[in-house]
Amino acid sequence: MIRLHKPRLRQLRVVALATTGLLVASVLISPASNAQALPQAAPAPALTNEIPGVDEIVSSPNLRQIANVPKVAPLDATNSDIAFQGKYAFAGNYNGFVIYDISRPSAPTVKARVLCPGSQNDISVHGDLLFLSTDSSRSDDSCNSTAQGADVKGSWEGIKVFDIKDKANPRYIKSVETACGSHTHTLVPGKDRKAVYLYVSSYSPRAEFPDCQPPHDSISIIKVPVKKPTDAAVVATPNLFPDGGFPGSGTGSATTGCHDITAYPSKDLAAGACMGDGILLDIKNREAPRVINRVRDEVNFAFWHSATFNNSGTKVIFTDELGGGGAATCNEAIGPNRGADAIYDVTGRGDARKMTFRSYYKIPRANADTENCVAHNGSLIPVLGRDIMVQAWYQGGISVWDFTDSANPKEIAFWERGPLSADTFVGGGTWSAYYYNGHIYSNDMVKGLDVLELNDWRTWTAKLTHYQELNVQTQPSYLGW
Repeated sequence: MIRLHKPRLRQLRVVALATTGLLVASVLISPASNAQALPQAAPAPALTNEIPGVDEIVSSPNLRQIANVPKVAPLDATNSDIAFQGKYAFAGNYNGFVIYDISRPSAPTVKARVLCPGSQNDISVHGDLLFLSTDSSRSDDSCNSTAQGADVKGSWEGIKVFDIKDKANPRYIKSVETACGSHTHTLVPGKDRKAVYLYVSSYSPRAEFPDCQPPHDSISIIKVPVKKPTDAAVVATPNLFPDGGFPGSGTGSATTGCHDITAYPSKDLAAGACMGDGILLDIKNREAPRVINRVRDEVNFAFWHSATFNNSGTKVIFTDELGGGGAATCNEAIGPNRGADAIYDVTGRGDARKMTFRSYYKIPRANADTENCVAHNGSLIPVLGRDIMVQAWYQGGISVWDFTDSANPKEIAFWERGPLSADTFVGGGTWSAYYYNGHIYSNDMVKGLDVLELNDWRTWTAKLTHYQELNVQTQPSYLGW
């Protein structure tokens, strides 16, 4: 989601316990919470061509909800991204994060709630470490900081590091400040496995921001020694646009940094969604990524938001977050090519690789003008022999779609809730929808964690792949043919 300008202080009430020192988080242990009873899905709107009613759930026959865990205070702010490890899901929230035990996907329970305000709280995990992105200007780096203008030199934004060896009692152990904060970050394992790198994406510099000066055509790279994470530090700030990025237009955002980067470590590749530009990077040298190809769409793309590779690395999907996730763009007035995905084939080898546009994909259902709906976070489903992914569309719900034929993508399953209001625009919907070890997990901004089950002959082979750890923006490879 596109952030507000930093001078507009976010009204985040801090209710942490009194602490000594800066690196302290409040862990709110609560009784195991069971998933609530679920309503039956109504007939699919794709068949009736009708917009569902308020909170009404509709779906295709092959995708059904099996659990929901609602948000509770104080982590009742906006839900954001999700990471996975073993039997746990780690879900970001603008007020902190929640650790869910998903050993029974139909009945997730809460292992811990950690109060640590600082949007977006984009999240990733590696071994006993958890990383959070803070992209709102704060009074300090603690978990009981308050909002403070980015024009104040002493304000803080960046990465927070937690020890999660004890899942019921995460410990905040380190912070690293980064230029312009950390809207998102991407975990990239080091070649020697002794360290991990965080590629920190941030944007929107201003002359009056001491720690976010223009031009800001770079990312920050943090090196985290696995055995001594308290030594984490920024080791490089490579300039990805030495000749300048897209200058902006009446319909497209200027490039002043990147919104998100997806790495494919086993192929030494990454794809960057950088506001006005889509880039392909060589990341063989983890501390010196190189741009090897750049594409633009000055007709239909407004804000290059995120990226997903296919398993072979021969295609990349870029999403356009038209309206910043806060507008109704899934309607006839906007049409099928804006606020959509763009599919690019990757051809050539080495530094001669190029991205070639093939087609757009957008959900085939119209949404109400009271619903925010646009392309957002999704993941590849590890299907053998085909390219299929699941994706969040805010209040457009969850779409499973096949892009094996790059020029002719098609939806094969969907699930969605009706609008939050029939009369007034109210933001909400699914932020991230990811496939992990047999199920789809969705972090709904308002409704909490949803778990869905996909039963389709085209995706059954995905059940053969199990990951011990999954950060979706650190894309893993799976067995193919």
